[in-house]
Amino acid sequence: MTIKELTNYLEQIAPLSYQESYDNSGLIVGNSNDEVHRALISLDCTEDVVDEAIAKGCDIIISHHPIVFKGLKRFTGSNYVERTVMKAIQNGIALYAIHTNLDNVLGGVNSKIAEKLGLESVSILSPKKGILKKLAVFVPRTHVEEVRQAIFDAGAGHVGEYDECSYNTAGYGTFRPLENANPTIGEVGAQERVEETKIEVVYPAYRERQILVAMFSAHPYEEVAYDIIALENLVSSIGAGAIGNLPEAMNPKAFLGYLKDRLNVQVIRHTHLLDKPIQRIAVCGGSGGQFLREAKQSGADVFITADYKYHEFFDAEDDLIIADIGHYESEQFTQELLLEIIQKKFANFAVLLTETETNPIKYFI
Repeated sequence: MTIKELTNYLEQIAPLSYQESYDNSGLIVGNSNDEVHRALISLDCTEDVVDEAIAKGCDIIISHHPIVFKGLKRFTGSNYVERTVMKAIQNGIALYAIHTNLDNVLGGVNSKIAEKLGLESVSILSPKKGILKKLAVFVPRTHVEEVRQAIFDAGAGHVGEYDECSYNTAGYGTFRPLENANPTIGEVGAQERVEETKIEVVYPAYRERQILVAMFSAHPYEEVAYDIIALENLVSSIGAGAIGNLPEAMNPKAFLGYLKDRLNVQVIRHTHLLDKPIQRIAVCGGSGGQFLREAKQSGADVFITADYKYHEFFDAEDDLIIADIGHYESEQFTQELLLEIIQKKFANFAVLLTETETNPIKYFI
């Protein structure tokens, strides 16, 4: 299998276009056409992880966090980022990161946390907007079925749990071929009137190129009339965090013990425990403090995330409990998630979970 085959599959689940603007997900080191035979999965990519990959004969490391966030101007080994990248290149090991794009999909990082906590009726905490577009294309009646199916096959017309969704309006189009035209219908210099159908479909912006290629290939006209409109609709399956419910309510102290046990957490930093039962839970793996407002609006009793600063804890204002469980701790099960995703598709491909402890934060208890 080539790197491209593996990463194309991962990007079907978590498209690179869903990553945040500051992120650097994708192939960081390696040639996408190179073959790979064994992968090592880790939360972080460090020198020790590369050493483990070398020892275990792995030719690609798939990590959640990218080893490179900013541009590198020198490769002198002066810091751990340069040393890690240099060692990977020297030993022919590809590096691939699947970070905030995997955070931002239902079934991704936050859904895995919700699964570990046994939450029910899980949905996205903060859905994204601005990632959908609408295509309207005008097609002669003789080719409507062919063009519509082509754009469906290319990825348009998927809405929630439905596909091949479109709206079709009958009408007619007029045109007059000029001197250098080569019309499919009509003659040069004569106005033509053709019965047409306007096909409207919604599609994710990242699929635009393949949809347009399919449309042009199936459409009979020399000049295709079409409109593309950017949409601001919220997409319920794409966005940050997750919100769900415990099967049964718990008192706050019991819930913190449950949280510590289920997520294998050593320390929980939390705000004042409120005198009400805990059942509705908001989660956001990693640094998710910016979604506190959405957690409150969703009716959460607890917001579980990481990297809270001292003054930010005051923002709970006794509307809910903030529980900071640590960055590594909140995302550690991403490794398990990636293993499941890859093995489901490539049953005979060797995938290993790292045995290297990459959490840079230690606790003295």
